[in-house]
Amino acid sequence: MRRLLIVLMMALPMVAGAQTEWDELEQETPQTSKKGESKKKASKPSEDPKYLEGAVPMVGGRVLFEKEISAPGKKASEVFSIVAAYMEKMTGQSNQLEQSHLTLRDSLEGRVNGSYQEWLVFKNKPLELDRTRFLYNLSAECSDGKVFLRLGSIYYLYDEEREPTTYKAEEWITDEYGLKKNKQKLSRVSGKFRRKTIDRKDYIFGKIEQLLNK
Repeated sequence: MRRLLIVLMMALPMVAGAQTEWDELEQETPQTSKKGESKKKASKPSEDPKYLEGAVPMVGGRVLFEKEISAPGKKASEVFSIVAAYMEKMTGQSNQLEQSHLTLRDSLEGRVNGSYQEWLVFKNKPLELDRTRFLYNLSAECSDGKVFLRLGSIYYLYDEEREPTTYKAEEWITDEYGLKKNKQKLSRVSGKFRRKTIDRKDYIFGKIEQLLNK
């Protein structure tokens, strides 16, 4: 059954769209993401603490990123309108696949849920494209002056063109699997998934916070 799902998913096209801020960030590599930063500096043994121990939280045995964002002076209806509009917009951005869609939009309860499939790009160079399909759910609970976000149910479908492999976040990007034994460096393979997932989560949460605090 899983094999059939993978084959079907491989046949589905990617949604085209205008380039977004996230697309531009995806095109950057660790060596060129900061102006003037040399390759030597970027390859230092130490990692940014944001990717290290505790950066991938577990709730009830599942990887779940959560954040409460303040929206001073905004009523629940206004918070809902802003968040729902952005989550809807996400489904049509150029990194998204056509399976991305909202699964719930309840203005009375102030709840929005979305199921997303998108590309996370590790490397994009001539004749070399390294990326994974990133599947996750994003939910929002809106109320007066705030929204509570959850990002979870994370899976990856990697190497689709050659040997499709499915990874669950709980068995791939947690502290146990995504970090080396000393917890001071990312694991060689799963570490790149951990890094990109954290970056993507930070971007989504940060964008919603920016919109709510305009």
